[in-house]
Amino acid sequence: MKAFWALPSRLNLCIHSKNLQYWSFCTVRTSQFPPHCIQAQKTVFHHATRMNSQLLQQPIWENDSELFELIKCEKQRQMKGLEMIASENFTSLAVLNCLGSCLTNKYAEGYPGARYYGGTQFVDKVELLAQKRALEAYRLNSENWGVNVQPYSGSPGNFAVYTALVEPHGRIMGLDLPDGGHLTHGFFTPNKKISATSIFFESMPYKVHPETGLIDYEALLTTARLFKPKLIIAGVSCYSRSLDYKKFREICDDVGALLMSDMAHISGLVAAGVTPSPFEYSDIVTTTTHKSLRGPRAGVIFYRRGNRLNAEGDKVPYDFESKINQAVFPGLQGGPHENAIAAIATTFKQAATPEFEKYAKQIIKNAQRLSNGLQSKGYKIVTGGTDVHVLLVDLRPSGISGAKAEYILEEISIACNKNTVPGDKSALNPSGIRLGTPALTTRGLIEKDIDQVVNFIDEALKLGKSIGEKTGPKLVDFKKGVHEGDFVEKVQALKKKVEEFGEKFPIPGFEGY
Repeated sequence: MKAFWALPSRLNLCIHSKNLQYWSFCTVRTSQFPPHCIQAQKTVFHHATRMNSQLLQQPIWENDSELFELIKCEKQRQMKGLEMIASENFTSLAVLNCLGSCLTNKYAEGYPGARYYGGTQFVDKVELLAQKRALEAYRLNSENWGVNVQPYSGSPGNFAVYTALVEPHGRIMGLDLPDGGHLTHGFFTPNKKISATSIFFESMPYKVHPETGLIDYEALLTTARLFKPKLIIAGVSCYSRSLDYKKFREICDDVGALLMSDMAHISGLVAAGVTPSPFEYSDIVTTTTHKSLRGPRAGVIFYRRGNRLNAEGDKVPYDFESKINQAVFPGLQGGPHENAIAAIATTFKQAATPEFEKYAKQIIKNAQRLSNGLQSKGYKIVTGGTDVHVLLVDLRPSGISGAKAEYILEEISIACNKNTVPGDKSALNPSGIRLGTPALTTRGLIEKDIDQVVNFIDEALKLGKSIGEKTGPKLVDFKKGVHEGDFVEKVQALKKKVEEFGEKFPIPGFEGY
C-alpha cells in the first residue's frame, strides 16, 4: 500500500528548509514529508553549517537496522493476520505523523497559560485545540463540561479521578474483572489486592447474572446501599451489551454516590452516535483514545462544570475541575506528551466526520454478523449477542479452554485474548475468548468477509479440540502438540489460508513499518 501522497515509497529527495543546519547524503521515505517539502531528485544534499551528525539524521532503517527488522516483522504480522483483540485498532497516518513530530521534544509541565517552562506558546495552542475538539466530538457545551487531555493512558486517567474525588481509602464500586470489568475498577482476589485501585481505595465489585451474563442492577443497588460508595463506575472491558446509564444514575442518586463512566472501549461508537452516550447521566467520563476511537495510546477525562442541585434543591457549583487537573499534574504525572495530545486533537477531528460515523456503524454490523455466524455453528455467546464492538465466546460446551483457543488461533494468525466467562473460578484458566471487530473494520472488512472469518475460527477451534483430546488437559502439552505429528501440516495449511485472506485488506500508516 502506497503512502497517501501517491509517490514512490523511497526516493532520493532534496529537502529544502531554512531550518536545516547540516548536509547529509541519505535516502528517505516520501510519506515522511508533506508535498511542499519534497522535490524528487536523483541525489540528495542536506546543507550543514553547524553540525555533522549521521547519528541524529539517519533514518532508523540505516541507524538501527536490528530494531527496524523487528518493527518490519511486526508490520508483516499485522498485515497478514487478523487482529481481533477488542481493545486494538489501526490508527491513521495523521496520528502517526503527530506522534513522530517535533512536539516530542517539548517539555510543558502545567496547563495552557500556566506552564512551568517557557517556549510553550505553540503547544498551548495544540492542547487547547485538543480540548475544543474533544468537546465537539461528543457534542458538549464548554459551560457544562471540561476536559483534561493529559493522561498518559486510560489507567492513570482513572486513577487520577479516584485520587481527586474519592481520596485514599474512600469507597468505589466497579464491575468485577471476571464478569467483564477492568483492572482499574478495583479488582482484588481473596488473597491479594491486584490493582493499585484496590490497594489505595476500598473497592466492592458488582456482578453480572450468572445465567444471562447481564449486569444485575438490582443486586448492584442492594450492595451499594450496604457499602455506601463515594463513586460507582459504569464501565466495562468485556461486556457485549449497552449500559443503562439512566439506571446507574438512579442507583448513584439513591446512595449519594458520584457516577464515573469509563467509555474506553466504546468512545468511538459514542462519538459516532451509534450507541448510548454516558454524558447525560454521568458526573465524570473517562476514555482511552486508541480503541474504537482509533487514535493514539492516550487517555482523556471529561468532568462536569457549572452548577448542580444539592439534596436541599439549592444550586451549588461542581468542584471537579481543579481537583482532577491537580491530580493529573502535579499529583500523578509530570510533563504531558504533547505529541500524543496533538494526535488526540486530529483523532477527534476525524471522529466528527461522516466517514467515521460510517466506520462505527460497520463495527457493530460486523460484530453482530460475527456473533450470529458463530452461534449458527453451535458456539455459545455470552448474553446471546452483542450491541457493540465486542463479543464473549463461552467455550465450555465446545470442549476447549480459553487459553488453548487463544493459542491455536494465534498459530493460524488470528489474534484474540482468552477471557473469563460468568461462573469461572480462575482468571488464569478462563473458559472463553473475547473477540472484537474495530481493527478488522478499519481494514475494510464487511459482513461477507466476516463470514469467512467465522469459518476460520470454527476450523481452528475444532482443530484445537482434536489436539487437546490427544495431548491432555495441560496447556504446555497442548502447545507441543500443535507443532508435532499430523497436526503440524493442518495448522500450517490453515495459517496459509488466513494470511492469504488477510493480505487482501490494507492497513493505514507507513508502508513497510
